[in-house]
Amino acid sequence: MTGEQYAITAGPYRAVVTEVGAGLRVLTHDGEPLVLSHDEDRVPPAAFGQLLVPWPNRVDRGRYTWDGEEHVLAVDEPEYDCAIHGLVRWASWREVERAPDRVTLGTRLLGSPGYPFRLDVTAEYALHEAHGLTVTVTAANHGRGAAPYGHGAHPYLSVGEPVDDCLVQIPGDLYLPVDDRMVPHGPPHPVEGTGYDLRSGRRLGSLQIDRAFTGLHRDDTGRAWVHLAGTNRRTSFWLDHTHPWLMIYTADTVPPEWRRQGLGVEPMTCPPNAFATGTDVVRLEPGATHSGSWGILAG
Repeated sequence: MTGEQYAITAGPYRAVVTEVGAGLRVLTHDGEPLVLSHDEDRVPPAAFGQLLVPWPNRVDRGRYTWDGEEHVLAVDEPEYDCAIHGLVRWASWREVERAPDRVTLGTRLLGSPGYPFRLDVTAEYALHEAHGLTVTVTAANHGRGAAPYGHGAHPYLSVGEPVDDCLVQIPGDLYLPVDDRMVPHGPPHPVEGTGYDLRSGRRLGSLQIDRAFTGLHRDDTGRAWVHLAGTNRRTSFWLDHTHPWLMIYTADTVPPEWRRQGLGVEPMTCPPNAFATGTDVVRLEPGATHSGSWGILAG
């Protein structure tokens, strides 16, 4: 059901990427899962491992204005009356390049009533025996007008046990409040003094999170890090400087067999509802490209 399966390996790492959506279906280290996975003949539940292009998260009522023209996207999250997670996660992606330790898939996003722009998008999944998985998403505007653009991804980190018992470290100084439809409401708030302050790492317990973070602390290479540590092992996630936003989701409403068994960690180039607000939306001019990377490793 998820199409061609592209398996890659490097040292102790193994990954499987699917034709549908160029999604990350499997990632393991020494046979232990680093992300929540699903069967190849099952539609990815709760956006497991999907790429979110040309916008991540939600667009309120699917409406936005670009260069003075109003556009209306299909509302595919009727519960909240929003358009969600872009336009390519159910598309068929073709193989562009392949080696034992890497695969690049591509898709062409042609104009539609809500998004009348043309993008060619590639996703490279590369494994390294010491550094784990690196994913690089690149979009090129092959249309005649400037296009609004953003991207994200939706892996769920796993250490093989419920997240309640895990230590979680999140690098954000600020979080974005939302209304009862999960649409941002007001400016980012400091995490200090709230349950969302996990900058130093602490046991998650029963805390529920479904929020975007920003003001991310970064290392000398420009990477921000999320760590999920269980009883016997740790899974780490990084996102580069092209992603100033990070969505964290404690998997509270996913199908029961996976509920709170993993931590949704979503790198985003722009925040929820960015198409409507304009916040951090990339203006992709004709002939221009945009590229960003993130990765996952054991330890």
